[in-house]
Amino acid sequence: MTQPPPPPPNQPPQPPSQPPQPPSQPPQPGYGYPQVPPPQPPAPQPQPGYGYPGAQQSPYAPQTPAYGQQPAGYGGQPHNPYAQPTQPMQAVPPGYGYPGQGQPPTVPMAPQPVPGGGGRNNTVLFIVVAAVVAIALIVGGGIWYSKSSGDDGKKQHEAASGGTTGGSGGSGGTTGGGGKEKVPADPASKVLFQVPLPQTDDTVVTSGSWLTDTVYAKSGIAEIVGYDPDKGTELWTVKLPGPVCAASRQVNEDGRTAVAFQPKMPAKNSTAGCSQVAAIDLTAGKKLWTKSIKSGDYPITFQNVTVAQHTVAVGSSDGGAAFDIDSGNALWQPKPDDTCYDAGYGGGTRLVAVRKCGQYGNRKLSIQNIDPKSGKVISEYKMPDGIEYAAVVSTDPLVVAADVGDSAGDGSGVSDYFSIDGKTGRLLARIAAPGDTYAGRCDGISRIEGCTQIVAGNGRLFLATEEHDGKGEYSKTNEIIAFDLKTGKTTGQRAEAGDGYTLSPLRMDGGNLLAYKSPPYNKGGQVVSIDGGSFKAAKLLENPGTRNVHSAETSLLPEYAELLFGKGRLYMSAVYAHKRSSSYDREYLVVAFGTGG
Repeated sequence: MTQPPPPPPNQPPQPPSQPPQPPSQPPQPGYGYPQVPPPQPPAPQPQPGYGYPGAQQSPYAPQTPAYGQQPAGYGGQPHNPYAQPTQPMQAVPPGYGYPGQGQPPTVPMAPQPVPGGGGRNNTVLFIVVAAVVAIALIVGGGIWYSKSSGDDGKKQHEAASGGTTGGSGGSGGTTGGGGKEKVPADPASKVLFQVPLPQTDDTVVTSGSWLTDTVYAKSGIAEIVGYDPDKGTELWTVKLPGPVCAASRQVNEDGRTAVAFQPKMPAKNSTAGCSQVAAIDLTAGKKLWTKSIKSGDYPITFQNVTVAQHTVAVGSSDGGAAFDIDSGNALWQPKPDDTCYDAGYGGGTRLVAVRKCGQYGNRKLSIQNIDPKSGKVISEYKMPDGIEYAAVVSTDPLVVAADVGDSAGDGSGVSDYFSIDGKTGRLLARIAAPGDTYAGRCDGISRIEGCTQIVAGNGRLFLATEEHDGKGEYSKTNEIIAFDLKTGKTTGQRAEAGDGYTLSPLRMDGGNLLAYKSPPYNKGGQVVSIDGGSFKAAKLLENPGTRNVHSAETSLLPEYAELLFGKGRLYMSAVYAHKRSSSYDREYLVVAFGTGG
C-alpha cells in the first residue's frame, strides 16, 4: 500500500536488485481542507517505496488521525525512481502488456424505533446566495454508468474513486454479468492525455473528479475544469473564489453534482473556512447556485457534501443541511437548540445520515435512512455504545464502517462493517475486519462518505486484504475477499492479484466487480472485471510499463488518489497540489489511459 518516491537528484535510478531505504513522510493537508493544522512541506529527498523489491511501509501510509483531522490516505503524490524527470510523459502506442473463511457469528438486532417519526427542521435560517456563474458552452449527453433505481424510479450515478454509495441493491444474489464494460480484443492501453499538477507555494486540496458520457471533470485550484474524455481538450471551466474542500462523489441523472469550497483564497498556511456549497452542472459546465448557512453571526464550516437524487446534503459539527440541487432552495437546516446533529451523509439512490447525540467520550450514533426531499426518517439503526465515528460505505445496500473501540490500530478508521436493512433499520450482519488483515480506509471523523478501496453491491461486501509476501523475491501481493451482507460470513469467493500486483476494488458494474491492480516496479497497472458468479477476472486494460509512464501511474495509486474507469478508459487524479521541489519527477493532476476499442 505504498508508492515510490524518487531518489536524490544527484543519484542514478536504483536498480531492481537493491532494496530501498526507509521513506520519508508525505506533505500534510493544507488550506482547502477544513479544520486541519497547517501543512508541513514535503521532504526534499524522499527514498524509493512500494512497487520495488524490498519495499516496506508506504511513506504516505495513514497514521491514526487526531480529532478533526483527515487521515493521511488523502496525502500528496509520491514519486518513482525509475522515472525520467527531465522528459515529459509521452503517449505510448498500444502493445503488450490469507484470511480465514470463518467470521464471528452474526447477532441480528431488532428494528430501532424512530423517535418522533418526523423529519429535519425546515426553519429558514440565514442563507447567503452568491451570484450564479454561467458558462455558455453546452456539452450535452448523459451519464454512462448507473446504479440501481432510486425511490423515484430514476437512476443515480457515482463518479468517484474508492467505495460505492450507490451499490446494486441489498437483496441481490451472487450472480455475475449485466455489466457495461466490455473485454477488449487488446487490453493494452496508451496515454490519452495528462494534466500537469498546478503550481502553488502551499498544499491545496484538489479532490473531486466526475465522469459522464461527454465530459471528464476535475477540481483544480479554485476551479473545476471539464475535459474531453478521449482527447483531454478543455471544454469548460467553472471558477470558484477559493479552493474546494469537499466534493460529492455522486452525480445525479441530470449530470449534476456538488462541492463545498472556501469563500476566498486564504493566506498561506491558513484557511478561510469551508463555508460555501455549490451545485455544478457537468453537462452545461456551469455553477447553478451557491449557498452558505450561518449559526448566529458566523458561517457554518461544512466538512462533507453529497448528492442523493435531487438533493444536495452537507454535514458539519454544527449539524446538517440540504438544498434542492436544481433551485438551491433550502430543504432543512440545523436546529439551534438541538442536542443531536447530522455529522454527514451518504448519497446515491438513497440518503443516509450519521446522526450524533451527546458529548465526545459518551456519544451515541444513529444511522438514519431519510427521505431526500423532506428529511423524514424512514428507518434508524442505533450503533453500539463506544463508537464515536462512523462512515457510510454504501447507501444501497446500506453498509456502515466504524472503528469499534479504536481497535483497528492501523489508522484505517475501520475495524467492523455493519450491514443494515435500509427499510427496517434492522442489523443484518456485523463483519469483523481486523486492520492487520484487511485494507480499505474510511474517514468517519469528517468525510463520512470518504471510504476508499471498499465496495458493496450484489448482496456482498468486497474487501481487499493487506499486502503480504508474494512468490518472488521482494514481491508483494494480495486478494479480494467477498462477504455475504445477510450472514456476515465469507462467500468462499476470492480473487488473487497475482505476484507483484495488489488489488483494489473500484466499483460495481452490474453484477461484476471492477478492480484496479497496482503494478510491480517493471510493469503497468491493470483494470479487471471480476465476474460476480465465478469470481474469475477478465482484463479490461493494461497500462504501459515504460519508466516515465510507470512513474506517473504509481504516483496516483488508489490509496491516495481518485480513480475512475469507464468505456475502456482509466482516469487517475491527485487530491492535493503542493509546492514542488526541483528534484521531483514530473507530477500530474490527471493522467488518462485508454485502450484501442
